[in-house]
Amino acid sequence: MPRRVLVLNNTYEPLNICPLKRALVLLIKNKAEILESAGLKIHSEKLSLPLPAVIRLHYHVRVPPGERRKVSRRAILARDGFRCQYCGSNRQLTLDHVIPLSRGGASTWENVVTSCAACNVRKGASLPSEIGMAPHQRPRPPSMIELLVSGWSDLPASWQPYLGLATV
Repeated sequence: MPRRVLVLNNTYEPLNICPLKRALVLLIKNKAEILESAGLKIHSEKLSLPLPAVIRLHYHVRVPPGERRKVSRRAILARDGFRCQYCGSNRQLTLDHVIPLSRGGASTWENVVTSCAACNVRKGASLPSEIGMAPHQRPRPPSMIELLVSGWSDLPASWQPYLGLATV
């Protein structure tokens, strides 16, 4: 039985992943509609509802730009595909400042990448150009979808069309 539900704005943009209980409250209060069902039904004394997998709100929720864009370890790891941006390893992952803090770098999306412990130690407080270690991808802020699904390894197939991940 699914315990989490994908919540879409009324414009079909992914907003959140919420617990099943919260999704049921939104449905019962007629604040949302079911777009995808898990195939089961949930029954109470007075009503019977399909078990939701994806719901869409009947109203618009304005998400301020940058609201969900706080730098976090989990989001950086997900953005970088849980791989070291220098060698491609997926073991002993840490975070590395491309321009080290000791040299004026900041903890921003554009300056922090996923690094394995060995590459992080090898790079140390050097600039990438000084030791020939450039990240495979240029660091950037993650998309809303990358932030939503960071840390989820088993996304339900019913979510994929709404997240633009049909090939996953």
